[in-house]
Amino acid sequence: MPGIAPGAPGIEPRWTSSAKSGVGTAASRHSKVWFTLSHGIINEVYYPRHDQANTRDLQFLVADGVSFFSEERRHTISKIAPLAQGVPGYVLTNRCKQGKYTVKKIVITDPYRHVLLQRVWFTPYDKQLSLFVLLAPHIANRGYGNDAWVGDYKGIPMLFAQREGTALALACSTGFVQRSCGYVGRSDGWQDIAMNKRMTWFYDYAPNGNVALTGEIPLQEKSDGFVLALAFGRNHAEAGQQARASLLVDFDTLKRDYIQQWKIYQRRLLNLGHKDSSGFNMYRVSTAMLTTHESKDFPGGIIASLSIPWGFSKGDEDLGGYHLVWPRDLVEAAGAMLAAGDSYGARRALFYLMNTQEPDGHWPQNMWIDGTPYWYGVQLDETAFPVLLADALKRENKLKKINAWPMVKAAASFIVQNGPVTQQDRWEEDSGYSPFTLAVCVAALLSASDFAEESGQVKTAEYLRETADYWNSSIEKWTYATGTDLAKKLGVDGYYVRISSAEYPGMASHAWVPIRNRPKGQELAPTEEVISPDALALVRFGLRRADDPKILNTVKVIDALLKKSVRTGVVWHRYNLDGYGEHDDGSPFDGTGVGRGWPLLVGERAHYELALGNKERAHELLHTMEAQAGIGGLLPEQVWDQDDIPARGLRNGHATGSAMPLVWAHAEYIKLLRSLKEGKLFDTPPQTVKRYQMLKVESKIEVWKFNHKLRSINHGRELRIDLLSPATVHWSIDDWRTVRDDDTIDSGLGVHYLHIPVSDAPPGTVIRFTFFWKISQNWEGRDFEVRIS
Repeated sequence: MPGIAPGAPGIEPRWTSSAKSGVGTAASRHSKVWFTLSHGIINEVYYPRHDQANTRDLQFLVADGVSFFSEERRHTISKIAPLAQGVPGYVLTNRCKQGKYTVKKIVITDPYRHVLLQRVWFTPYDKQLSLFVLLAPHIANRGYGNDAWVGDYKGIPMLFAQREGTALALACSTGFVQRSCGYVGRSDGWQDIAMNKRMTWFYDYAPNGNVALTGEIPLQEKSDGFVLALAFGRNHAEAGQQARASLLVDFDTLKRDYIQQWKIYQRRLLNLGHKDSSGFNMYRVSTAMLTTHESKDFPGGIIASLSIPWGFSKGDEDLGGYHLVWPRDLVEAAGAMLAAGDSYGARRALFYLMNTQEPDGHWPQNMWIDGTPYWYGVQLDETAFPVLLADALKRENKLKKINAWPMVKAAASFIVQNGPVTQQDRWEEDSGYSPFTLAVCVAALLSASDFAEESGQVKTAEYLRETADYWNSSIEKWTYATGTDLAKKLGVDGYYVRISSAEYPGMASHAWVPIRNRPKGQELAPTEEVISPDALALVRFGLRRADDPKILNTVKVIDALLKKSVRTGVVWHRYNLDGYGEHDDGSPFDGTGVGRGWPLLVGERAHYELALGNKERAHELLHTMEAQAGIGGLLPEQVWDQDDIPARGLRNGHATGSAMPLVWAHAEYIKLLRSLKEGKLFDTPPQTVKRYQMLKVESKIEVWKFNHKLRSINHGRELRIDLLSPATVHWSIDDWRTVRDDDTIDSGLGVHYLHIPVSDAPPGTVIRFTFFWKISQNWEGRDFEVRIS
């Protein structure tokens, strides 16, 4: 062999399509390999954790040595079928568009080893055709820096690649006719075969670059196919041993065990779904997706998606993609496990959250599977959701021996210290008062109060309920805009906005909100002009009735601004002016774009319709979600809502290039099935419904704190002052002519509070106060005031 391949380091690496048709792994925890499929081929393969991708793609090339060249991904029509319902193993049939060949593949992982297996039948309709396998390693989430070489393990010919502490080996049950490696776009097998219609370049080593491995598969007239093994290990010898071991075992035996292990899991679940015209039972696909996205080394750690949004346009700079843990998405998935009858899975998720909670009680915006933060934003709903998961398990008597109170207490402490304003809303973009975040947090505070009371901490429970009552009673003041031009145009008195400014509490109609992902000069909009379906969370989490006039007004506005008809039904956008999506010409999101419709929002709307009593409409929206799934039953993050753009693979009502599958969407689908079966919302906490809809509890206080400085309170309310350190409050309501000094009370949550009894004070009274800090033994040095209006 001529040695080192030329053209280092190769062209700039890119990932591949995020619109997956299949995602899989063994149900066994022994096999730590995950695979993804799109366009009939293997895409990213993950090992040893599902947050570490190691390949871009693995496909076949076909050529006749003279004039014909065909690439499996681009030049075939692909069909996909499940090995069995609820089993994430697949049968792929790829037919050449020119009618020259068919490739049929069964794709699984070895249940006992770190190996991806494909049993392949190649049927050529031209005897001159040759078959080649092409693998693009992207080891440890990077395309650059990979070493590739031709070698063997114990005399078995293989193709190897390695980067840092991870290696892969590609082997074939029939061996290879010839092999090579090279740099992508310069000396790789695709360039060679596309140009020469056969292999003519032979290199045995391609170090430190964006590399590719190529092997020619021997073809026989009568053949029962062959098996390809893509194996992984800490070094090439370990990977080679894994590959050889898998090939020594009968493939049908491994396939049988792979299917059987998944069937054992599926049999434990409730039967909520059905097989549709695609050949897939979407309920079983969805339950398999939840478990497939769970870590095998960190049980309960469920990532958002085994995909990289718009991956074909992204390179090494995008390390995380969506193969990260978002605590919100994780709890949504765990709630769906509970809905499906998998309380053990939900409990694993809770335990994972308990051991990844930060010291101050919150969780990172998102994190690697070991808990290391990736982005560092703080979203209060992501701190509240784990509390609701613990409460849901407790209500079903499924906590078992888990003591969730320390986690719940720490989370509640963070919420009351930092709320009601969130640094980021659930769309990870803006700070302020968010109806969605407030709904989740209020529900969580009431749940936490139950935990506190059961732990004998009565005063802490009272403080939590009082805080929840105040936030609940203030939601309209903070987020309901009235008298706007939009309200007049649509014939409503007002509506809940997407988010309102923390700088102007109680002024939802008189501020501006930043709009991310927008072109320069379009980054701000008036608060009252930005609408989101997020307000429906007030119903979902039990704070408001579905037929509350303010909710009905908001639904009218939501539908006027955010609802769009597509071929598969309807969709709703996250908010108007959203920029997270493809551009109108179909080009990928590049920091700006146009947000598209989200199927998970269809599920959320279906839940609202069910709460309103429109069960038939909720069923219609369930079928809309099913229609928006891909050919393998996977639900996308977004669907394209403009005219088809075939050149970019964009079809109206179907997946965009954002992410597919989205675990959150599958979780919403499962919960909707359970809710429809029971005729009521499965995950609505009972505490909020009882307290605010049945008992109609109203707050008797308003709260001043350093990160929420009230300018005024309503007549008849008490003022509660919340501080993060014990103090003596020096206060007066008659311009310091008379004063009182009162010590704060420890809430048990890191907040020290004092009620100022001013409910009988007349309007116009000004409450003035300052603090003497007990620990540092010094005065605050400035006065504060709140007016009674």
